[in-house]
Amino acid sequence: MQTTSALDAPETDVAAGAAHPDRATLLRAYRLMQTSAEMARLYEEHKAVTAKYVHATARGHEAIQLAAAFQLRETDYCALYYRDDAFMLGLGLQPYELMLQLMAKRDDPFSGGRTYYSHPSLRRPGIPVIPHQSSATGMQAIPATGMAHAVKYLESQQQLPTAAEQPVVLCSIGDGAMTEGEVAEALQMAALHQLPMIYLVQDNEWGISATGREMRSMNAYEFAAGFKGLHRLQCDGADFVDSYATMQAATEYVRQRRGPVLVHAKCPLLGHHTSGVRREWYRGDNLSEHQQNDPLPRFHQQLLTEGFSEGELGYAAAAAQATVQEDYQRALAAPNPDPATFADHEFAPPAVTEEAGERSPAGADKAIMVDAALHAVDDILREFPEALFYGQDVGGELGGVFREAALLAKKYSDARVFNTPIQEAYIVGSTAGMSAVGAKPIVEIQFADYIWPALNQLVEELSKSCYLSMGKFPVQSLIRVPIGAYGGGGPYHSGSIESTLLTIRGIKVVYPSNAADMKGLMRAAFLDPNPVVMLEHKGLYWSKVPGTEDAKTVEPAAGYVIPLGKANVVQQAAAEKLAQGDTCVVVTYGMGVYWAKAASRQLPGQVEILDLRTLNPLDWEAVQAATLRHGKVLVLTEEPLMNSFAESLAGRIQRHCFQQLDAPVFTLGAANLPAIALNVELEKQMLPNADKTLAALQELLGY
Repeated sequence: MQTTSALDAPETDVAAGAAHPDRATLLRAYRLMQTSAEMARLYEEHKAVTAKYVHATARGHEAIQLAAAFQLRETDYCALYYRDDAFMLGLGLQPYELMLQLMAKRDDPFSGGRTYYSHPSLRRPGIPVIPHQSSATGMQAIPATGMAHAVKYLESQQQLPTAAEQPVVLCSIGDGAMTEGEVAEALQMAALHQLPMIYLVQDNEWGISATGREMRSMNAYEFAAGFKGLHRLQCDGADFVDSYATMQAATEYVRQRRGPVLVHAKCPLLGHHTSGVRREWYRGDNLSEHQQNDPLPRFHQQLLTEGFSEGELGYAAAAAQATVQEDYQRALAAPNPDPATFADHEFAPPAVTEEAGERSPAGADKAIMVDAALHAVDDILREFPEALFYGQDVGGELGGVFREAALLAKKYSDARVFNTPIQEAYIVGSTAGMSAVGAKPIVEIQFADYIWPALNQLVEELSKSCYLSMGKFPVQSLIRVPIGAYGGGGPYHSGSIESTLLTIRGIKVVYPSNAADMKGLMRAAFLDPNPVVMLEHKGLYWSKVPGTEDAKTVEPAAGYVIPLGKANVVQQAAAEKLAQGDTCVVVTYGMGVYWAKAASRQLPGQVEILDLRTLNPLDWEAVQAATLRHGKVLVLTEEPLMNSFAESLAGRIQRHCFQQLDAPVFTLGAANLPAIALNVELEKQMLPNADKTLAALQELLGY
């Protein structure tokens, strides 16, 4: 073991305390190493069956994985990756359980047959918490660091029941993944905030067919030297005793000092990259070189020098082989999932199902939307000590570029309301880890146009977690996103992104149009156990845009809540016009509500306005009912129209309500251009407005 630290404090006292494993530990490690190797051998022998679904194995990595697993307690957390089956054996899982996942069986304890082999997600007594992790390379680093961030925060607030155990978070990752930019974001935050985190880098010098020298100018140990405050260790990952000492030193360092450690372990790759990318296709002579460093025969010889007999070791190997063979036959015979359950666990059940609280308390003043948002977050932080709020510029004096978090940091401390670096991926992805530990994050992306770096995490980690973990790890995450165009914001501060978000399954998308809805939906979004993106139109924040005065409403009382997925009729058509069949409905949201209101003043009594408020889940019943009432529908959006949510909704209305329609479903949106122009006159030409809406309504009503 080699040790180097970027901290000023000496680290030798921690490293020197590593103890040699006792005989029971050594024998257990040998048995599990044999178990892991036998599983890999059996999978290859029966590849016609086992390779039906892609898998990888730990062959060559067994020593470091077992050494790491043996250090962890049930109060710890870990993020594992697709080659970590030996790690899971070390934590106490059985070959049978892993094989259930290998064959996508019903009783796969992680996902019920939904996801790949060695993609665990588990809450089980006696085993560390293992949240869902995706297959995307390097993506686990950010959610894992979010777990450590939550551990540190909840410890500081005396809200972590296991704090006395000094929990650690371990992130297992490959050296190829260390070149990902999102890994650098995670390391930066771990070092900056001194989080109780271990990054275990298993370096086998291969990506898929790309070698280390093709992918990097330095290894992970050398790379980590650039992060001040990140303690570094190196070990021979094919040597169990060296790996055990190193991992013991790493976990003790984190438990005692509550700061981050990176462990770089060199390992041979003895198996295939995966069952679908076979070693013989690209390895050549390199494979024989790696086989000379096989940890299993090396460990066998070490144990002989430790005084174990060939008989003892042979008995352990035979027992491992018998267990694997028996478990394989059991797994083959295990039932497949019931196809009827394919849609289970898209979302965790919502916490709010009915409107509650006072929407218009007597004597209350009117509030603008931005203040309603501020007050909603203030109420949440006061009521829920596990809640945090973070993002770019929301902490400190400024409280957000729109002052939507003004003075909250001073009121609730920098531990709860804080600035992050310009790291959209970390801001969003960390919420998955926060949620797994029990913190409840509210985060902000400064402008909708800058959300794109976060989509990796939103898609791969947040949106799939509930479904692929069979509901064990829904991600409670409220992501606030200022959106929309007005007054010359230009191409990078004016975009509308809802259609892109709505193609991501497993997240909810909310879009309030007034202060009362802002406050009620904000609370519901916070309480919802699923990822919620809340789109907040900048042009409605202050009701300064002509025609948006109604966005300023009486402010609801604290605790007011509106269930997600419930639309609101903000303007009804006159009964006599409805009876004459001379009406239509505008289905819209956000700024569209105010374009429709302004336009409808020229068409008194003829226009109903349905404010969707939530885009997913969509209140389809309300849309359908409004369509049946009027027979004529305009779907109005601020987005470019082509291939948009608005066009999709129009198509759905025509498909399901065709016989009740008196005209084609009309749509109106922005011009189909890649960005909003800076010049205000060009902006006006691109966007819908009241006049364009009026023209569309007149054509629709006259159809």
